[in-house]
Amino acid sequence: MQLQEDKAYDDINITPMLDLAYVLMVIFIIMTTAAVQGVKVNLPKASDQPSLSKPKTVAITINNEGKIFMDAVPVTMPELSDRLQQKKAEMPDVPVIVRGDGTTQYQHVIDVLALLGELDITQLGLVTQKLVK
Repeated sequence: MQLQEDKAYDDINITPMLDLAYVLMVIFIIMTTAAVQGVKVNLPKASDQPSLSKPKTVAITINNEGKIFMDAVPVTMPELSDRLQQKKAEMPDVPVIVRGDGTTQYQHVIDVLALLGELDITQLGLVTQKLVK
């Protein structure tokens, strides 16, 4: 066989260069994950004592018989008015949610909503069930 020395190389073998690139990439990944430990933060400590604060939201429930409950305590309309006035005096933006039974007379819910309007309670929510299709 005769060597052709005057012929130029048609291609360059890049396999050793790729090996070097992969080794450098692995070293880079290992070094960056080892260097990043996270950010130090002072975490709050949990208390063993239960929270004694009352819930801030007032729940008014009207059952199917038209009976009114404020935070699960049965009340009449005048009692509801007095208690809501006290809550409003303590916290002017008291949030109120109204839960009316689906079979109750609509007038009972309207009476409660009218009372909330008279007392100028603007943070109001009406609870409904999710519609199942």
